Amino acid sequence: MKKLLAAFLLCLLTGLAQAQGRALPDFTELVERQGPAVVNISTTQTIRGGRGAQPFPFDEDDPMAELFRRFGPRQFGAPGVPRDFENHSLGSGFIIAQDGYILTNAHVVDSADEILVRLTDKREFRARVVGVDKRTDVALIKIEASGLPVVRMGDPGSLKVGEWVLAIGSPFGFDNSVTAGIVSAKGRSLPQENFVPFIQTDVAINPGNSGGPLFNLKGEVVGINSQIYSRSGGFMGISFAIPIDVAMDVQEQLKATGKVSRGRIGVVIQEVTKELADAFGLPKPQGAVVSAVEKGGPAEKAGIEPGDVILRFDGKAVNTSGDLPRIVGAARPGSRVGVQVWRKGASRDLTVQVAEIPEEKAARPQARRGKPAEQAANRLGLVVSELTPEQRRELNVAGGLLVDDVRGNGVRADLRPGDIILALIARGTNTDIRSAEQFNRLLAQFDKSATITLLVRRGEVQTFVTIRGLPERRGGE
Repeated sequence: MKKLLAAFLLCLLTGLAQAQGRALPDFTELVERQGPAVVNISTTQTIRGGRGAQPFPFDEDDPMAELFRRFGPRQFGAPGVPRDFENHSLGSGFIIAQDGYILTNAHVVDSADEILVRLTDKREFRARVVGVDKRTDVALIKIEASGLPVVRMGDPGSLKVGEWVLAIGSPFGFDNSVTAGIVSAKGRSLPQENFVPFIQTDVAINPGNSGGPLFNLKGEVVGINSQIYSRSGGFMGISFAIPIDVAMDVQEQLKATGKVSRGRIGVVIQEVTKELADAFGLPKPQGAVVSAVEKGGPAEKAGIEPGDVILRFDGKAVNTSGDLPRIVGAARPGSRVGVQVWRKGASRDLTVQVAEIPEEKAARPQARRGKPAEQAANRLGLVVSELTPEQRRELNVAGGLLVDDVRGNGVRADLRPGDIILALIARGTNTDIRSAEQFNRLLAQFDKSATITLLVRRGEVQTFVTIRGLPERRGGE
């Protein structure tokens, strides 16, 4: 009996040990095998002197100026005196080819005058920049060496939320530091980052980790550690990595031509909210709603209009507005692709010829405001006036109403003086606004529980403003 009990306890302990082993994987073999392919990158940038290089914090006539000049930090010289100084920074990278090609972040090496790469065996090499792509924050650099250890590439598409991942890098200059965590989310869209579906993790990433690899448990690189969310400047549990398939596509173009070509179709888009979906008659919030179309651009030539909701592009589903820039950007400039849009309660298929994103975009002319019209506010609390022929030509619009003033309940509509109301959308219909009389007549058709959406031109962009619940009708409206 005692022998049976001992055997049972042994089996139980073994099972617990195996379960713990699955919960807390052993990373030692992965680090030993892949660590030598991770490098430390240090850069030097010479900042040329001159006014503004190190701004003097006081005006010449400020009583504190002389005191600060005598006893303040030495890098602040007398105003206007040229002074050169060097800016040093640290980052990480990883070797992708035995002949010395290395992937890192664009912000690690951009504008650097000197790049020094240090391997785990303490050898150091000067590197040259093959190409930099700021839109994805990916850079390809090269050192003159051969027979180098290289990483293995994985498939970020097969990553699962909750899966263990590991980072190797040089946080604060500490070479080959290893941190581990899990995948927190996939396909994250970040502000001003339209071309990268980021992998979010809780792996500890700090300054110096930038450009280093993110590994899965198979020892394959699935991402490049790029950004952190932080209120303190240090790690706070939220890190973002560029999927390696995105980075490898970028590096192939950088290696071949030194730059990256991306597609564009010339639209301004925004997210489809629940209110917008109801206004457009969509079964559910999905796609990217077009708030503006570039005059003479690919989208206009294809027949895409403001108010259209793009549901599919080049055979790929557009689930959120953040999906569209990435899908369009991946399309080959010059190719003709299919676009499925939702318009006036039904879907339709169009074909667009993709153009190439230019290096710099020309600024569009600002709208010129007209003089406030002396009239009463309408049902929304708006004082509006019709655009003059000159204003319509300047703005390149056929109609529209200028918001001269916002009174009372109008504040609730998120409209402001200077806005131009171009269209009213409700119950699956889209009506261009031509006159104040027409606009007020349309408003009078809705009861106080109605939800309407306005297409509004604000400065150089167009946006949709949804209004839930209208004020009671007044006499004469």
